[in-house]
Amino acid sequence: MTRDVRRIVEGAVFFIGFVLTIPAANWMIGNVGTYCAPNGPCLIPVAPGFMAPSGVLMIGAALVLRDLVQRRLGFEISIVTVLIGGALSALLAPVSLVMASTAAFLLSELADLLVYTPLQRRRLVAAVVVSSFAGLVVDSIVFLYFAFGSLQFLAGQIIGKSWMVLLSIPFIMWLRRRDERIGMEAA
Repeated sequence: MTRDVRRIVEGAVFFIGFVLTIPAANWMIGNVGTYCAPNGPCLIPVAPGFMAPSGVLMIGAALVLRDLVQRRLGFEISIVTVLIGGALSALLAPVSLVMASTAAFLLSELADLLVYTPLQRRRLVAAVVVSSFAGLVVDSIVFLYFAFGSLQFLAGQIIGKSWMVLLSIPFIMWLRRRDERIGMEAA
């Protein structure tokens, strides 16, 4: 497989994974958890003493996947990906969460994009981690404020999303080493 074909195929896989995290997060928040509040989110434990709406796991993954879409397909496609994700979020979120979900998604992904872009060519792992943390903080604050008018689950949101970012680090390191070995640069 040529480098260009590999870049496009991997970019498409990352794009599909990114897009799938959006309906998964919206579905999970209303259906998956150890406790589901009436007219509220389903919660999961993310650390001892910390609960968060269950969609946090998918949003943490989305932040990393958006970075990988940009790495493989470029900045412009990444912007389009964020806009598609925002539209999907608006279409697939429960009516009560449409504004919160869409605003949080768009603002957090744009924050991630703005931090990732200048760092990615020099330090891929650091770029993914730092940009994802920036995005997850923005996402957590915006979503909780608009969805529930409270930052009660802020620590849990940050912890839950951070787990997904931390779990991605070995894969990102492997990807960077493999890219260097086969001479495949970022898009």
